Amino acid sequence: MSDRQRTIDRARPGVRHEDYPAWLLRAALGIPSVSGQERPVARFLVEQMAELGFDSYVDEVGNAHGLIGPRTGPTVMLLGHIDTVPGQVPVCQVGDLLYGRGAVDAKGSIVTMICAAARVRGVRVHLIGAVGEEVAGSRGARHVLATVPPPAAVVIGEPSGWDGVCLGYKGRTGLGYEITQPPLHTSSPEPTAVEWAARFAHDVQDYLRGLSPEQSDPIAFGVAAGKLVRLHGDLARAEAFLSCRVPPGFDFAALERFARSRPHSRIWVDERVPGVTRPRADPVVSQLRAAIAAQGARPTLKRKAGTSDMNTLDPWGVPMAAYGPGDAHLDHTTDEHIPLGDLYRAIDVLVLALPRLASQLAASPQNSAPKQGHAPPWTTVSPDLLEA
Repeated sequence: MSDRQRTIDRARPGVRHEDYPAWLLRAALGIPSVSGQERPVARFLVEQMAELGFDSYVDEVGNAHGLIGPRTGPTVMLLGHIDTVPGQVPVCQVGDLLYGRGAVDAKGSIVTMICAAARVRGVRVHLIGAVGEEVAGSRGARHVLATVPPPAAVVIGEPSGWDGVCLGYKGRTGLGYEITQPPLHTSSPEPTAVEWAARFAHDVQDYLRGLSPEQSDPIAFGVAAGKLVRLHGDLARAEAFLSCRVPPGFDFAALERFARSRPHSRIWVDERVPGVTRPRADPVVSQLRAAIAAQGARPTLKRKAGTSDMNTLDPWGVPMAAYGPGDAHLDHTTDEHIPLGDLYRAIDVLVLALPRLASQLAASPQNSAPKQGHAPPWTTVSPDLLEA
Protein backbone atom coordinates (compact mmCIF):
# COMPACT_ATOMS: atom_id res chain seq x y z
CA MET A 1 0.00 0.00 0.00
CA SER A 2 1.37 3.42 -0.94
CA ASP A 3 1.88 6.28 1.50
CA ARG A 4 -0.98 8.11 -0.20
CA GLN A 5 -3.35 5.16 0.26
CA ARG A 6 -2.32 4.85 3.89
CA THR A 7 -3.05 8.55 4.35
CA ILE A 8 -6.56 8.34 2.94
CA ASP A 9 -7.35 5.22 5.00
CA ARG A 10 -5.62 6.17 8.23
CA ALA A 11 -7.43 6.62 11.49
CA ARG A 12 -8.52 10.05 12.63
CA PRO A 13 -9.23 10.89 16.25
CA GLY A 14 -12.51 9.27 17.22
CA VAL A 15 -13.29 7.68 13.83
CA ARG A 16 -12.55 4.35 12.14
CA HIS A 17 -9.94 4.34 9.39
CA GLU A 18 -12.53 3.61 6.69
CA ASP A 19 -14.43 6.77 7.63
CA TYR A 20 -11.92 9.30 6.27
CA PRO A 21 -14.28 10.66 3.54
CA ALA A 22 -17.05 11.09 6.12
CA TRP A 23 -14.60 12.76 8.50
CA LEU A 24 -13.39 15.10 5.75
CA LEU A 25 -16.93 16.08 4.79
CA ARG A 26 -17.98 16.59 8.40
CA ALA A 27 -14.94 18.80 9.02
CA ALA A 28 -15.58 20.84 5.85
CA LEU A 29 -19.22 21.34 6.83
CA GLY A 30 -18.07 22.64 10.19
CA ILE A 31 -16.23 25.53 8.52
CA PRO A 32 -18.77 28.18 7.39
CA SER A 33 -18.11 29.36 3.83
CA VAL A 34 -20.86 31.69 2.69
CA SER A 35 -19.98 33.30 -0.64
CA GLY A 36 -17.20 35.81 -0.05
CA GLN A 37 -16.03 34.05 3.12
CA GLU A 38 -14.49 30.88 1.68
CA ARG A 39 -10.84 31.41 2.70
CA PRO A 40 -10.89 29.23 5.89
CA VAL A 41 -12.39 26.20 4.16
CA ALA A 42 -10.10 26.69 1.16
CA ARG A 43 -7.05 26.61 3.44
CA PHE A 44 -8.39 23.51 5.20
CA LEU A 45 -8.94 21.63 1.94
CA VAL A 46 -5.51 22.65 0.62
CA GLU A 47 -3.91 21.28 3.80
CA GLN A 48 -5.81 18.02 3.47
CA MET A 49 -4.89 17.66 -0.20
CA ALA A 50 -1.23 18.24 0.62
CA GLU A 51 -1.36 15.39 3.16
CA LEU A 52 -2.87 13.16 0.48
CA GLY A 53 -0.05 13.85 -1.97
CA PHE A 54 -1.45 16.72 -4.00
CA ASP A 55 0.52 19.81 -4.96
CA SER A 56 -1.95 22.28 -3.48
CA TYR A 57 -2.38 26.01 -3.04
CA VAL A 58 -4.92 28.82 -2.77
CA ASP A 59 -4.95 31.19 -5.76
CA GLU A 60 -5.41 34.95 -5.98
CA VAL A 61 -9.20 34.91 -5.71
CA GLY A 62 -9.41 32.19 -3.05
CA ASN A 63 -9.90 29.03 -5.13
CA ALA A 64 -8.40 25.86 -3.62
CA HIS A 65 -6.21 23.95 -6.12
CA GLY A 66 -4.76 20.46 -5.96
CA LEU A 67 -2.75 18.70 -8.68
CA ILE A 68 -1.90 15.02 -8.60
CA GLY A 69 -0.80 12.29 -10.96
CA PRO A 70 1.74 12.09 -13.80
CA ARG A 71 2.54 15.28 -15.67
CA THR A 72 2.26 13.52 -19.03
CA GLY A 73 -1.00 12.64 -20.71
CA PRO A 74 -4.34 14.45 -20.70
CA THR A 75 -5.38 16.50 -17.67
CA VAL A 76 -8.84 15.93 -16.24
CA MET A 77 -10.15 18.85 -14.22
CA LEU A 78 -12.47 18.22 -11.28
CA LEU A 79 -14.09 21.52 -10.31
CA GLY A 80 -16.73 22.09 -7.68
CA HIS A 81 -17.61 25.09 -5.55
CA ILE A 82 -16.82 25.55 -1.88
CA ASP A 83 -19.11 28.50 -1.13
CA THR A 84 -22.62 28.10 0.25
CA VAL A 85 -25.74 30.18 0.53
CA PRO A 86 -26.40 31.82 3.92
CA GLY A 87 -28.25 29.94 6.60
CA GLN A 88 -27.28 27.54 9.35
CA VAL A 89 -27.90 23.81 9.26
CA PRO A 90 -26.35 22.24 12.38
CA VAL A 91 -23.71 19.65 11.48
CA CYS A 92 -24.89 16.32 12.83
CA GLN A 93 -25.23 12.70 11.80
CA VAL A 94 -28.47 10.76 12.12
CA GLY A 95 -27.88 7.17 11.10
CA ASP A 96 -26.39 7.29 7.61
CA LEU A 97 -27.43 10.90 7.00
CA LEU A 98 -24.94 13.73 7.47
CA TYR A 99 -26.54 17.17 7.85
CA GLY A 100 -24.95 20.57 7.30
CA ARG A 101 -25.05 23.64 5.08
CA GLY A 102 -23.28 22.61 1.89
CA ALA A 103 -23.59 18.85 2.42
CA VAL A 104 -25.33 18.57 -0.94
CA ASP A 105 -24.45 21.90 -2.57
CA ALA A 106 -21.62 21.22 -3.00
CA LYS A 107 -19.08 20.16 -0.35
CA GLY A 108 -20.18 16.57 -0.78
CA SER A 109 -18.99 16.75 -4.39
CA ILE A 110 -15.65 18.33 -3.46
CA VAL A 111 -14.95 15.63 -0.88
CA THR A 112 -15.93 12.98 -3.43
CA MET A 113 -13.45 14.44 -5.91
CA ILE A 114 -10.60 14.76 -3.41
CA CYS A 115 -10.96 11.18 -2.17
CA ALA A 116 -11.34 9.75 -5.67
CA ALA A 117 -8.37 11.66 -7.11
CA ALA A 118 -6.21 10.47 -4.21
CA ARG A 119 -7.04 6.84 -5.03
CA VAL A 120 -6.64 6.72 -8.80
CA ARG A 121 -3.32 6.00 -10.51
CA GLY A 122 -1.93 7.13 -13.82
CA VAL A 123 -4.27 10.11 -14.28
CA ARG A 124 -3.29 13.77 -14.17
CA VAL A 125 -6.00 15.48 -12.13
CA HIS A 126 -6.35 19.19 -11.47
CA LEU A 127 -8.89 19.61 -8.67
CA ILE A 128 -10.35 23.03 -7.92
CA GLY A 129 -12.65 24.17 -5.13
CA ALA A 130 -14.06 27.34 -6.66
CA VAL A 131 -15.38 30.38 -4.82
CA GLY A 132 -18.39 32.55 -5.62
CA GLU A 133 -20.60 30.10 -7.49
CA GLU A 134 -23.69 30.86 -5.43
CA VAL A 135 -23.68 34.56 -6.34
CA ALA A 136 -23.77 36.41 -9.64
CA GLY A 137 -20.45 36.54 -11.45
CA SER A 138 -19.02 33.08 -10.61
CA ARG A 139 -15.76 34.80 -9.68
CA GLY A 140 -13.83 31.62 -8.97
CA ALA A 141 -14.68 29.78 -12.17
CA ARG A 142 -14.17 32.90 -14.28
CA HIS A 143 -10.69 33.29 -12.79
CA VAL A 144 -9.95 29.67 -13.71
CA LEU A 145 -11.24 30.25 -17.25
CA ALA A 146 -8.94 33.25 -17.62
CA THR A 147 -5.78 31.85 -16.01
CA VAL A 148 -5.69 28.04 -16.36
CA PRO A 149 -4.95 26.29 -19.68
CA PRO A 150 -7.94 24.30 -20.95
CA PRO A 151 -7.80 20.71 -19.68
CA ALA A 152 -8.71 17.71 -21.81
CA ALA A 153 -12.00 17.25 -19.95
CA VAL A 154 -13.92 18.60 -16.96
CA VAL A 155 -16.15 17.05 -14.31
CA ILE A 156 -18.19 19.71 -12.51
CA GLY A 157 -18.96 18.87 -8.89
CA GLU A 158 -22.69 19.38 -8.42
CA PRO A 159 -25.36 17.11 -6.93
CA SER A 160 -26.65 14.78 -9.62
CA GLY A 161 -27.25 11.83 -7.31
CA TRP A 162 -24.55 9.16 -7.17
CA ASP A 163 -26.35 7.29 -9.97
CA GLY A 164 -27.07 10.36 -12.11
CA VAL A 165 -25.18 12.54 -14.56
CA CYS A 166 -26.15 16.12 -15.37
CA LEU A 167 -25.76 17.01 -19.04
CA GLY A 168 -26.84 20.62 -18.93
CA TYR A 169 -28.01 23.69 -17.05
CA LYS A 170 -30.18 26.59 -17.96
CA GLY A 171 -28.58 29.99 -18.30
CA ARG A 172 -29.36 32.98 -16.13
CA THR A 173 -29.67 36.73 -16.14
CA GLY A 174 -30.85 39.12 -13.46
CA LEU A 175 -32.90 42.19 -14.38
CA GLY A 176 -33.08 45.16 -12.04
CA TYR A 177 -35.67 47.93 -12.39
CA GLU A 178 -35.94 51.35 -10.80
CA ILE A 179 -38.42 54.16 -11.29
CA THR A 180 -38.67 57.58 -9.69
CA GLN A 181 -41.50 60.04 -10.29
CA PRO A 182 -43.22 62.97 -8.57
CA PRO A 183 -45.42 61.76 -5.72
CA LEU A 184 -49.09 61.32 -6.53
CA HIS A 185 -52.17 61.57 -4.41
CA THR A 186 -53.62 58.12 -3.76
CA SER A 187 -56.80 59.21 -5.53
CA SER A 188 -54.88 59.81 -8.79
CA PRO A 189 -55.70 57.46 -11.69
CA GLU A 190 -52.00 57.40 -12.69
CA PRO A 191 -49.91 54.39 -11.56
CA THR A 192 -47.76 54.87 -8.50
CA ALA A 193 -44.06 54.06 -8.70
CA VAL A 194 -44.52 50.71 -6.96
CA GLU A 195 -47.38 49.87 -9.37
CA TRP A 196 -45.03 50.59 -12.30
CA ALA A 197 -42.46 48.24 -10.77
CA ALA A 198 -45.02 45.48 -10.28
CA ARG A 199 -46.25 45.98 -13.83
CA PHE A 200 -42.66 45.74 -15.13
CA ALA A 201 -42.18 42.38 -13.41
CA HIS A 202 -45.46 41.09 -14.82
CA ASP A 203 -44.56 42.28 -18.33
CA VAL A 204 -41.15 40.56 -18.26
CA GLN A 205 -42.70 37.32 -17.04
CA ASP A 206 -45.29 37.51 -19.82
CA TYR A 207 -42.55 38.20 -22.38
CA LEU A 208 -40.61 35.11 -21.30
CA ARG A 209 -43.72 32.93 -21.26
CA GLY A 210 -44.55 34.14 -24.75
CA LEU A 211 -41.30 32.71 -26.11
CA SER A 212 -42.59 29.17 -25.52
CA PRO A 213 -46.40 29.47 -25.61
CA GLU A 214 -46.84 25.72 -26.10
CA GLN A 215 -45.06 24.95 -22.81
CA SER A 216 -46.74 25.37 -19.43
CA ASP A 217 -43.95 24.07 -17.19
CA PRO A 218 -41.61 26.97 -16.29
CA ILE A 219 -38.81 24.63 -15.17
CA ALA A 220 -38.77 22.67 -18.44
CA PHE A 221 -35.27 22.88 -19.90
CA GLY A 222 -36.33 24.60 -23.12
CA VAL A 223 -38.47 27.25 -21.40
CA ALA A 224 -37.45 30.72 -20.19
CA ALA A 225 -38.98 31.93 -16.94
CA GLY A 226 -38.59 34.90 -14.62
CA LYS A 227 -38.93 34.90 -10.85
CA LEU A 228 -39.65 38.13 -8.99
CA VAL A 229 -37.29 38.03 -6.01
CA ARG A 230 -37.50 41.60 -4.77
CA LEU A 231 -40.13 44.36 -4.94
CA HIS A 232 -40.35 47.42 -2.74
CA GLY A 233 -41.31 51.05 -3.07
CA ASP A 234 -43.95 53.67 -2.52
CA LEU A 235 -45.80 56.39 -4.43
CA ALA A 236 -42.67 58.10 -5.75
CA ARG A 237 -39.92 55.51 -5.94
CA ALA A 238 -39.75 51.76 -6.44
CA GLU A 239 -37.38 48.92 -7.31
CA ALA A 240 -37.89 45.39 -8.58
CA PHE A 241 -35.50 42.56 -9.36
CA LEU A 242 -36.13 39.39 -11.36
CA SER A 243 -33.93 36.32 -11.69
CA CYS A 244 -34.48 34.78 -15.13
CA ARG A 245 -33.61 31.19 -16.05
CA VAL A 246 -33.19 30.73 -19.79
CA PRO A 247 -32.45 27.85 -22.21
CA PRO A 248 -29.38 27.50 -24.44
CA GLY A 249 -29.42 29.92 -27.36
CA PHE A 250 -31.46 32.53 -25.50
CA ASP A 251 -31.39 36.08 -26.91
CA PHE A 252 -30.28 38.19 -23.96
CA ALA A 253 -30.14 41.39 -26.04
CA ALA A 254 -33.79 41.05 -27.08
CA LEU A 255 -34.88 40.64 -23.45
CA GLU A 256 -32.92 43.74 -22.45
CA ARG A 257 -34.42 45.75 -25.31
CA PHE A 258 -37.88 44.72 -24.13
CA ALA A 259 -37.06 45.66 -20.54
CA ARG A 260 -35.82 49.09 -21.58
CA SER A 261 -39.00 49.69 -23.59
CA ARG A 262 -41.01 49.75 -20.32
CA PRO A 263 -41.32 53.06 -18.41
CA HIS A 264 -38.29 53.27 -16.12
CA SER A 265 -35.62 55.45 -14.59
CA ARG A 266 -32.94 52.75 -14.65
CA ILE A 267 -32.57 49.17 -15.87
CA TRP A 268 -29.55 47.04 -14.93
CA VAL A 269 -28.34 43.51 -15.56
CA ASP A 270 -26.20 41.54 -13.11
CA GLU A 271 -24.91 38.83 -15.51
CA ARG A 272 -25.61 37.06 -18.79
CA VAL A 273 -24.89 33.35 -18.42
CA PRO A 274 -25.78 31.23 -21.49
CA GLY A 275 -27.39 27.84 -21.01
CA VAL A 276 -25.37 24.74 -21.79
CA THR A 277 -26.12 21.13 -22.70
CA ARG A 278 -24.14 18.09 -23.81
CA PRO A 279 -25.19 14.88 -25.58
CA ARG A 280 -24.99 11.32 -24.30
CA ALA A 281 -21.94 10.76 -26.53
CA ASP A 282 -19.81 13.29 -24.64
CA PRO A 283 -16.80 11.30 -23.32
CA VAL A 284 -17.28 12.48 -19.73
CA VAL A 285 -20.96 11.54 -19.83
CA SER A 286 -20.19 8.16 -21.39
CA GLN A 287 -17.56 7.17 -18.84
CA LEU A 288 -19.62 8.31 -15.86
CA ARG A 289 -22.61 6.36 -17.17
CA ALA A 290 -20.47 3.25 -17.63
CA ALA A 291 -18.99 3.54 -14.12
CA ILE A 292 -22.45 3.95 -12.56
CA ALA A 293 -23.70 0.90 -14.46
CA ALA A 294 -20.69 -1.07 -13.22
CA GLN A 295 -21.90 -0.36 -9.68
CA GLY A 296 -25.17 -2.09 -10.53
CA ALA A 297 -27.35 0.98 -11.04
CA ARG A 298 -29.15 2.34 -14.07
CA PRO A 299 -27.68 5.80 -14.83
CA THR A 300 -30.13 8.71 -14.85
CA LEU A 301 -29.44 11.59 -17.23
CA LYS A 302 -30.56 15.04 -16.12
CA ARG A 303 -30.71 18.61 -17.33
CA LYS A 304 -31.41 21.20 -14.69
CA ALA A 305 -33.25 24.50 -14.41
CA GLY A 306 -30.49 25.95 -12.27
CA THR A 307 -27.07 27.25 -13.29
CA SER A 308 -23.59 25.98 -12.39
CA ASP A 309 -19.92 26.56 -13.16
CA MET A 310 -20.45 24.25 -16.12
CA ASN A 311 -22.03 27.27 -17.83
CA THR A 312 -18.99 29.40 -17.05
CA LEU A 313 -16.41 26.91 -18.32
CA ASP A 314 -18.35 25.90 -21.43
CA PRO A 315 -16.32 28.28 -23.68
CA TRP A 316 -13.39 25.88 -23.34
CA GLY A 317 -15.32 23.51 -25.59
CA VAL A 318 -13.94 20.37 -23.93
CA PRO A 319 -15.88 17.25 -22.86
CA MET A 320 -17.78 18.10 -19.70
CA ALA A 321 -20.61 16.98 -17.43
CA ALA A 322 -21.65 17.48 -13.82
CA TYR A 323 -21.54 14.74 -11.22
CA GLY A 324 -21.78 14.43 -7.46
CA PRO A 325 -23.73 12.74 -4.66
CA GLY A 326 -26.81 14.20 -3.07
CA ASP A 327 -30.38 15.16 -3.89
CA ALA A 328 -30.44 18.60 -5.56
CA HIS A 329 -33.95 19.20 -4.21
CA LEU A 330 -32.28 19.68 -0.80
CA ASP A 331 -30.05 22.52 -2.07
CA HIS A 332 -30.36 25.66 0.10
CA THR A 333 -32.97 24.06 2.39
CA THR A 334 -32.96 23.72 6.18
CA ASP A 335 -33.06 19.93 5.66
CA GLU A 336 -29.83 19.74 3.65
CA HIS A 337 -28.20 16.35 4.17
CA ILE A 338 -26.40 13.61 2.30
CA PRO A 339 -26.45 9.82 2.81
CA LEU A 340 -22.90 8.72 3.53
CA GLY A 341 -23.49 5.57 1.54
CA ASP A 342 -24.06 7.73 -1.52
CA LEU A 343 -20.83 9.62 -0.82
CA TYR A 344 -18.86 6.37 -0.90
CA ARG A 345 -20.65 5.13 -4.01
CA ALA A 346 -19.88 8.39 -5.81
CA ILE A 347 -16.19 8.08 -4.89
CA ASP A 348 -16.15 4.56 -6.35
CA VAL A 349 -17.80 5.81 -9.54
CA LEU A 350 -15.13 8.49 -10.07
CA VAL A 351 -12.32 6.07 -9.22
CA LEU A 352 -13.55 3.81 -11.99
CA ALA A 353 -14.43 6.54 -14.50
CA LEU A 354 -11.32 8.74 -14.33
CA PRO A 355 -8.73 6.23 -15.66
CA ARG A 356 -11.09 5.13 -18.41
CA LEU A 357 -11.76 8.73 -19.39
CA ALA A 358 -8.05 9.56 -19.44
CA SER A 359 -7.34 6.53 -21.62
CA GLN A 360 -10.12 7.47 -24.04
CA LEU A 361 -8.87 11.04 -24.28
CA ALA A 362 -5.27 9.92 -24.83
CA ALA A 363 -6.32 7.50 -27.58
CA SER A 364 -8.61 9.94 -29.39
CA PRO A 365 -6.85 13.06 -30.75
CA GLN A 366 -10.18 14.62 -31.69
CA ASN A 367 -11.10 14.60 -27.99
CA SER A 368 -8.08 16.61 -26.90
CA ALA A 369 -8.73 20.14 -25.71
CA PRO A 370 -9.62 22.42 -28.65
CA LYS A 371 -8.74 26.06 -28.75
CA GLN A 372 -11.17 28.48 -27.19
CA GLY A 373 -13.87 29.54 -29.61
CA HIS A 374 -13.73 26.35 -31.68
CA ALA A 375 -16.86 24.21 -31.35
CA PRO A 376 -15.99 20.51 -30.88
CA PRO A 377 -17.98 17.72 -32.56
CA TRP A 378 -19.80 16.69 -29.37
CA THR A 379 -21.63 19.98 -28.88
CA THR A 380 -24.62 18.86 -30.95
CA VAL A 381 -27.65 18.38 -28.70
CA SER A 382 -29.06 14.88 -28.71
CA PRO A 383 -32.82 15.05 -29.48
CA ASP A 384 -33.74 12.13 -27.22
CA LEU A 385 -32.67 13.64 -23.92
CA LEU A 386 -35.38 13.79 -21.31
CA GLU A 387 -35.79 17.18 -19.71
CA ALA A 388 -35.35 17.27 -15.97
